Amino acid sequence: MRKIAMIFAGALMSATALTAAAQAQEVVVGVSWSNFQEERWKTDEGAIKAALEAAGAKYISADAQSSSAKQLSDIEALIAQGATALVILAQDAQAIGPAVQAAADEGIPVVAYDRLIEDPRAFYLTFDNVEVGRMQAREVLKAAPEGNYVMIKGSSTDPNADFLRGGQQEVLQPAIDSGKIKIVGEAYTDGWLPANAQRNMEQILTANDNKVNAVVASNDGTAGGAVAALAAQGMEGIPVSGQDGDHAALNRIAKGTQTVSVWKDSRELGKTAAEIAVALAKGGTLDSVEGAGKWTSPGGAEMTARFLTPIAITKDNLNVVVDAGWITKDALCQGVSGGPAPCN
Repeated sequence: MRKIAMIFAGALMSATALTAAAQAQEVVVGVSWSNFQEERWKTDEGAIKAALEAAGAKYISADAQSSSAKQLSDIEALIAQGATALVILAQDAQAIGPAVQAAADEGIPVVAYDRLIEDPRAFYLTFDNVEVGRMQAREVLKAAPEGNYVMIKGSSTDPNADFLRGGQQEVLQPAIDSGKIKIVGEAYTDGWLPANAQRNMEQILTANDNKVNAVVASNDGTAGGAVAALAAQGMEGIPVSGQDGDHAALNRIAKGTQTVSVWKDSRELGKTAAEIAVALAKGGTLDSVEGAGKWTSPGGAEMTARFLTPIAITKDNLNVVVDAGWITKDALCQGVSGGPAPCN
């Protein structure tokens, strides 16, 4: 009898050990979103969820609602819920530091998602945002090779705003030096909010008596704000840039009120982020991530990073986003008659 009891106890202990081992191996990826105001973040989230499900990992998340303070408490909560890896879309690149430290203290890897977190302990995953800025400026310059330019920048708390602006300046500088174009207004857009972009654009138009020939806006939300301000002054058709491939922006391109949206397929970005988070949660090193390379940040930090390739979408290649299943032809061509292919 005693022998049977010992066997039973041993089996129970083995089962408990196996359960503990299984729990230890469970991958839980906590995603901290800065907000969901941009259309694209829901697409990113869907891609992350699908990739984690395919990998047998669990998804938990929090929306900071554009508050850097809330984001810090959100990340604490995600850690408390058992996150074994974190993906962070930082609201404020400077304010996020304590969250990275808290994760490091618990041995939890961090993926800086689409926005730089200037800490070598974080893996930086994004598209090449300097090249995005170059693409924006190239297309606007092609449409308006001379005249007065307005620069509607992103949020001052997001390093991407300055990466984009740097790329834009590279392309525009020769035309500035030759006197062909002149930058007559420039403003950061607090929180990337379209309403703030519209207000900035209105003020710049007023200050320049509407003598504006082109707008380099840094994303589709700010482009929408700029387009609204231009439309109120009867200035539709002024070249305007953007990025993200928002459906409304692609429709504006078909209508001719926006010149370019640099498309960063967030389905690819989300899938890649999920795969990296799972690999790191399972003990992989930053250097072992597929496609990883060393990159020096503006502040001099040596980061491990991977940059995906964006595509400039204009009236000449709208079929690309339809063929990729990013947007339906009906949504792209809504309200468009006699427009570019496929809306003609």
